[in-house]
Amino acid sequence: MNLSRLMRRKGAVLIIIDAQEKLMSKIVRREEVVGNIAKLVKFAKIAGIPVVLTEQYPKGLGRTIDDLRELIPDLKPIEKVSFNCFLSEEFRRRLEETGATTLILVGIEAHICVTQTALKGLEKFRVYVIVDATSSRTEKDLTTAIERMRHEGVVIASTEMVIYEMLEKAGTDEFKEVLEIIKQETPRPSNAPENKALGCEGETL
Repeated sequence: MNLSRLMRRKGAVLIIIDAQEKLMSKIVRREEVVGNIAKLVKFAKIAGIPVVLTEQYPKGLGRTIDDLRELIPDLKPIEKVSFNCFLSEEFRRRLEETGATTLILVGIEAHICVTQTALKGLEKFRVYVIVDATSSRTEKDLTTAIERMRHEGVVIASTEMVIYEMLEKAGTDEFKEVLEIIKQETPRPSNAPENKALGCEGETL
């Protein structure tokens, strides 16, 4: 029995939920969320982690924003009308094809599609929600969603937690490649401390 609580690449899937034009324009901390989702997509490509993309009623809400689509141009989105992604047969099939055991959820909205998908996912998977890569239209809905998911057993993590746990160590060629992603500026709340990435020997960059 594997008792490790650390994130591992094997069986992990990055799921981007409904990062669409008409939705993203209205959420709290939009630029931070988009920037962190982009970092996780870039990391997933380097680390060989599958990515699944969903779109909620794209006819009315538009397609996934260009900032993300240009990173995964060949990935076909799963179109849905259900808030809970698991109600989509195509979504369930795509997860089965990847051999997923761990779900890493990002996207919007935190209190609707992300929460419903995370809670359903707990029935079969270990579920992580990345707090700085998800959001809602209001801070209250975002905070409430995170509190509820944590209470129900979802693991709440951050973008850098995911990346560093899966990297495991510094000094490799892969680490140096990923470090360039981490160093990329992501807009942060005005009261957040300055972000400094750590190099191979621990020096700030």
